[in-house]
Amino acid sequence: MIPIRDEIKTHRTPIVNYVLILINVLVFLWMFLNSANAEQIFAEYARTPANLGDGIDLDDISDFFTSMFMHGGWMHLIGNMMYLWIFGDNIEDRLGHVGYLIYYLAGGIAAALLQIMINPGSAIPMVGASGAIAAVLGTYLILYPQSRVYTFIPIGYYARMRLMPAIVVLGMWFLLQLISGVGSLGALDQGGTAYFAHIGGFLFGLLIGWLFKKRGRQPQPAPPTWS
Repeated sequence: MIPIRDEIKTHRTPIVNYVLILINVLVFLWMFLNSANAEQIFAEYARTPANLGDGIDLDDISDFFTSMFMHGGWMHLIGNMMYLWIFGDNIEDRLGHVGYLIYYLAGGIAAALLQIMINPGSAIPMVGASGAIAAVLGTYLILYPQSRVYTFIPIGYYARMRLMPAIVVLGMWFLLQLISGVGSLGALDQGGTAYFAHIGGFLFGLLIGWLFKKRGRQPQPAPPTWS
């Protein structure tokens, strides 16, 4: 299932979300233009779990942040930015600009920490905004479980667009990450998707969403505009 857009209207311009997307795109373009030095770039700016074995310094801390804005390919970038575009604006609308930025970065760190805890000796660099975006998805699920999401279901000849509740779309997404994460436990050192970063980010998002929901009224989805 591929989400296309949701029906929740925002009350403020999601400036931080736009800036995060722009930074991710610009960093990817910079990496693409410097692809000849890709190995050096990953070594300097990506988060490598095994490097923490010698203790944590300022470079290690900065890597947690810089790695969030790096991507390994066009599809990796496009997929992440699509999810951030669809769901991030609503979370920024609820948390405010500054709160959303702090929350987003904290979600990325929480995601990376779980992946590192699962495989602390890995020498494979960790890159991507997936962990922070997974936090956004977790919080969205808590705050807007019944929000309807236009979702493309690519099943061959029967491929079609459907309106589906967020709890189904994002619940299925998390279930897939969980199954894939458990399935990858025997091959963590072979690279690929850092599923436990996705799981860690999502759980962080669930927690923040639950805490935030306890403080205020439950948000209501905007009425449908289709007939």
